[in-house]
Amino acid sequence: MPTHQPRHAPAIRGRCFTVLDPATGEAFGEAPDQRPDELDAIVDRAHEAWRGWRADRVARATALRAAADAVEAAGAELAPLLTREQGKPLAESYAEIARTAARLRYFAEPAPESRPITDGRPVRSEIRWRSLGPVAAIVPWNFPLQLASAKFAPALAAGNTMVLKPSPFTPLATRLLGAVLSTALPEGVLTIVTGREPLGARLASHPGIRHVTFTGSVPTGRAVAAGAAASLSRVTLELGGNDAAVLLEDVDVERIADRLFWAAFRNCGQVCMAVKRVYAPVRLYSQVVEALAQRAKSAVVGAGLDPGTQLGPVNNAPQLARVERYTAQALADGARAVTGGHRLDRPGYFFAPTILADVPPHTPVVTEEQFGPVLPVLPYRSLDEAIEAANDTGFGLGGSVWGTDLDRAEAAADRLECGTAWINHHAELSLAQPFAGTKESGVGVAGGPWGLYGNLRPFVVHRPEEARP
Repeated sequence: MPTHQPRHAPAIRGRCFTVLDPATGEAFGEAPDQRPDELDAIVDRAHEAWRGWRADRVARATALRAAADAVEAAGAELAPLLTREQGKPLAESYAEIARTAARLRYFAEPAPESRPITDGRPVRSEIRWRSLGPVAAIVPWNFPLQLASAKFAPALAAGNTMVLKPSPFTPLATRLLGAVLSTALPEGVLTIVTGREPLGARLASHPGIRHVTFTGSVPTGRAVAAGAAASLSRVTLELGGNDAAVLLEDVDVERIADRLFWAAFRNCGQVCMAVKRVYAPVRLYSQVVEALAQRAKSAVVGAGLDPGTQLGPVNNAPQLARVERYTAQALADGARAVTGGHRLDRPGYFFAPTILADVPPHTPVVTEEQFGPVLPVLPYRSLDEAIEAANDTGFGLGGSVWGTDLDRAEAAADRLECGTAWINHHAELSLAQPFAGTKESGVGVAGGPWGLYGNLRPFVVHRPEEARP
């Protein structure tokens, strides 16, 4: 158990559930296990808070900037707790906190713009924008704070209030973040609820919620959409990816190997837009496999709080079992583990960084989202073949092309069926850009002005040019 209570830590009352440290597999904290019937009062308070919060954009902007300052000031409390429950290296937790504060500042600035409609009639028409009301957000365990802020920053900036539910695997840092933000935000504007199912299902289907934003798996996303449909709530769904990296014939393997490796293995591969498949030309295949395997062998695996750790554990036991299952199936289907391929013999949820070669193209580690420190590398004979294989998935979040001839690389990237394509890098996003997928990777758009307008509805006012009797 922690030796001291963080100064912002919220009090725990009532029944609780335990939270495990993925580096040890042992319990180290607990969070409230709130009941679904508690949501009625919580959503009512969010609705009441919305009346005042939506009324003053300048006050909202001031509060969001103050919230960003408060998050930065609490970094020394938030980062170790985030690492303890999520597993990522401490430096990555600090980066996640910095991103959270930056997103609050970004959305404090833009204001929705009213504009006239010119259609030749003697009527002055104008499009204005109004907030929606209470918004529900359900976030996963891989980037608890960053993904929470990707939802609450634009929603609050637009004048909505929010009820936010983190994953039961990572509730503690989010609860602490909520307490920190409460020093800058009015009561009821942002409420954190924690608990196990059916709490999330009830939140998504609650009749007082006007917009549901969810990040997670495709099956759960479908269930969230079905629940929201009961009250005709708007939905934004980010449902993961199976991003392909296509290496061209002119690629400089050694020059790009570090970037490619970490695009796949950052946060132990638990990134929705991580590289999850690599397609390399036959001529360079062995060199690509060896370059990635060398980096996998040398990566320092350990507890996130240990100095020098580069890769932490998989976050939870069910996800570790999924990684083990997909890897074992690939090996049974004829793949070869150039390095790794197994769970590490130590406490916690550690899996050896794994590079798979000679992988059958239809084994689940290729066709599904493995979401762990395992990377299949597949050869191709023609670029058309590589692009077809890259697009042969139900997902469509991101993809990348790597090569020396940038025009050729861009032409290849333009053929990828995904929401974002990168050239010679991967999984880098600006706060100002839209983030969305195609196919089963989701519905709706987050990020930049699109994220703000996704939390607003148009309101049109018609006024005659002249007064009528």
